[in-house]
Amino acid sequence: MLVFAIWGSTGGLANSAEVLQRGPTLDAKAWIVIDARTGEPLAGRAVHRHLPMASTTKMMTAYLAFEKLPLRKKVRAVDYRGDPAESLMGLEPGQRVSVRDLLYGLMMLSGNDAAVTLARAVSGSEPAFVRLMNRTARKLGLDDTSYQNPVGLDGPRHYTSADDLARLGRIIMGIPRLRRISGARVAKLTSYTPPVTIETTDSFLRENPWARGIKTGHTLGSGYTLASDGRRKATELIGAVIGAPTEAARNAETVKLLNWGFGLYDKQVPIKAGRPVARIPVRYEDEELPVIAKRRVRIGVREDERLTVVTDLPGEVEGPIMSGEKMGTATVRINGDPLATVPLFAGRTVEEPGILDRALGNPLLVAAVLAVLLFAILFVVLLARRRREADARRRLQRVLRTK
Repeated sequence: MLVFAIWGSTGGLANSAEVLQRGPTLDAKAWIVIDARTGEPLAGRAVHRHLPMASTTKMMTAYLAFEKLPLRKKVRAVDYRGDPAESLMGLEPGQRVSVRDLLYGLMMLSGNDAAVTLARAVSGSEPAFVRLMNRTARKLGLDDTSYQNPVGLDGPRHYTSADDLARLGRIIMGIPRLRRISGARVAKLTSYTPPVTIETTDSFLRENPWARGIKTGHTLGSGYTLASDGRRKATELIGAVIGAPTEAARNAETVKLLNWGFGLYDKQVPIKAGRPVARIPVRYEDEELPVIAKRRVRIGVREDERLTVVTDLPGEVEGPIMSGEKMGTATVRINGDPLATVPLFAGRTVEEPGILDRALGNPLLVAAVLAVLLFAILFVVLLARRRREADARRRLQRVLRTK
């Protein structure tokens, strides 16, 4: 196993209290920004203050509907009679709509009718669903959150905190299907006849190409609220801004917050596609075998983080090995925690060793051959010496006979 230190510094990670004192000044009642990768808070203000959450409530509604109902299941829309100012998906009472389409209507259009329809489909009634919402909040560790309804209408026992909202956003964005729904700018509702195309009402998502979601909220009592997700510089951040005075301020403050967070990171590419990640000794050869990845790994790294690449490879290989054959893996780690693992492949072909290669590669056999050769040489030298001595004796005998 090989470990390559790529980047880091000697600075230690500040504790949460210190971290939350940093950050920009925002025009909102409470706010926070966290690293989507780890959930670590980077900055915040009044992060545990209990505040109305408005339609960001629908994040929990979406989470439970996704967990409890098949996406293809069709349910009957309820007869929801909201106030004229409420956001609606436009469902007709009794209309059969798929859970998938209801989730898009819930998150993209903030449809209160979609929220109540899903709540009753999951639990049979709104009160039963609200009890499930609160049980789930406790299970997820959202201790600053309490629900009174699945829609987001203000109430004395309907509140959350910036910290809980960001944490729930991280859970939502960690589920691939909900991530696609929460970040959709345009979607087609396929259970309608004919299919209907909708566009998101989330102006933050529309105005910022790097935005990935998540959910807006607004009531007269709560002000303007936004749970946001953005990706830049190979870094993904999740923000929560609660109680901004206007929609424009909410969006601007969210952009300011996430831009501040992105500024903490530098993009690193510890693994590049087609570039050798490591080299493995090859038996019977002097040249090592380069191993490569077929896709790159990019990641944002802060000054107080240490990035390493750990490979899981054999200590030595022997042919035959085909170019492109899988040889092992490489894992990118931040402060020792695994972030991404990619397979590694042989960067060239290694031929099967021949008999001579194997022979020369066997130390015992080489030693035996050398010993035999040495013995043969000594034997020849000794034999030649004896022949010379015999010749000398014969010459001496001839000289003595002539006398």
